Amino acid sequence: METHGGRRGQSERDAITVEIGYALFSAAFAAAVVFGAVAGPALLFALPYTVELLLVRTGLILAPVLFLARVVSVLVRFRNAPQPSQPGRTSPDS
Repeated sequence: METHGGRRGQSERDAITVEIGYALFSAAFAAAVVFGAVAGPALLFALPYTVELLLVRTGLILAPVLFLARVVSVLVRFRNAPQPSQPGRTSPDS
């Protein structure tokens, strides 16, 4: 989405807003799933203290790392995606 000296159109701003929302939502979901998978057993079962501590801390480290990685990967992929040359068309020769 390049602007050649001009302002972004409403459709470009809407696309960016939707993509940011998707990136944040999917990253939060993925982080919650990973935290639940890693720390869940420590929260559900009676495990030795050191194992519980290790699982919860590992989940607390992995979840934000995964969140940031997912947001960055979605937004970089969106920025690098080829855009159609004409709105509503999939290729220039269609």
